[in-house]
Formats: sequence, C-alpha cells, structure tokens
Amino acid sequence: MRDNNTAALSPYYNKVHTWGRLWSVGALIVLLSVPTAICTYLGVWPDASSVFKALVKVIPIYWITAVVEVLTYTPMLGAGGTYLSFVTGNIANLKLPCGLNAMENAKVKANSEEGEVISTISIGVSAITTTVIIAVGVVIFAPVLGKLTDPDSVFSPAFTYILPALFGALGAGYFRKHWKISFFPIVVGVVVLLFAPTLAVGTLIFVTIVASVGGALLMMKFKLV
Repeated sequence: MRDNNTAALSPYYNKVHTWGRLWSVGALIVLLSVPTAICTYLGVWPDASSVFKALVKVIPIYWITAVVEVLTYTPMLGAGGTYLSFVTGNIANLKLPCGLNAMENAKVKANSEEGEVISTISIGVSAITTTVIIAVGVVIFAPVLGKLTDPDSVFSPAFTYILPALFGALGAGYFRKHWKISFFPIVVGVVVLLFAPTLAVGTLIFVTIVASVGGALLMMKFKLV
C-alpha cells in the first residue's frame, strides 16, 4: 500500500484490532462460562489431575494448529476477516472459501485495501447467512434429520462427501485458471496425506501454501510461468 493510503486507513485498522480483540476475548469468556456454569450449578468439578493428563495429549496439537492457522489465514483474509472468522468458526470449510471467492469475483487481491473490505463484508454476510440457515434447518429438518443421516438411509453417503464436494467445486476454478502453479502443491498435499492421513487440516493447508509459494518461485526463476 502507498503511505498516504496506509495513513488514511490507520483509524480503520485501529478500530478493527480493538473490536476484534474485544470480541475474541468475549467469545473465549462465553465458551469457558458454559462449562463453568454447568459445574457450578451441579456442584461437580472434574479432577484436576485427569484434566491435566488429557490436556497434555491434545494441547500441543491444537497449539501448533492454532499458530499455523493464524499465520496462514491472516494474509489471505485480512485483519477484519480473520477476527470474524476466528470468532464465528468454520474457517476452512466456510469462511475461507467465501472470502477467497468474493475477492476472486471482485478481482481484488487479498493484501489490498479493496481485498480487506471485500473479505470482511463477505465473511460477515457468511456468518449471518450460516446462522440463519442453521436455525431454519434445525427447525425444519429436526424431525427427519435422524432418518436422513442414518447409516441405512439412501442419503447417508451424500453427507460423507459434502466437504470434498464443496472444496472440489471451489478449487476447480482456481486449478483451471492457474493449473501450472497448482500442480506442485496438489502433489505435495497428496504425498503428505499418504504418509500422514490424520494430519490436521490447518497444518496441511500451511504445508500446501508453502509448497505453492515455493513452486511458483521456482517456476518464475526458470521462466515456466
């Protein structure tokens, strides 16, 4: 960005970071308040040693994933989009595709001023839309949802392929337009999954992004793109 534009946007970014931090802390307090309120009401608290033993096994994995996701998603979604995504959740399967697709349709770059605005608006609308759709879906499909998702139901296989279908549809457009630079990260992702099929999604995204950037730089060096 140019210096004058950066100065003009400083109040905007200050407000984004202020409200983003407040909502992030508020969301964390709400999440912790629910189990705390339940334990207080019932008068039953988990044993500290058992909790510690369980956390020792899972915290390192989630810490790594959390750091990787912040480093990965922030450059792609911008400040406002990142705060909204982490507060409302469903980043990989909803907020990230929505933000990237909106910027792609608007023909703006993720690290531009326009990209910051488009990403924030699209993710905000996505969060509202998702909440409304889930609420309506719960009311409408609650009586029949058990039958639809039952393993013996004819619709059961469809629920297994929802995410692959979503990412496949979104990724196909990018792969078609940039097939040369898409080849290397796809191959790296497939190889990583062959040796580590249970790798966290956030870590896999970070690995493929590094592979994508590295592959693109090599192709530019050898004038292949």
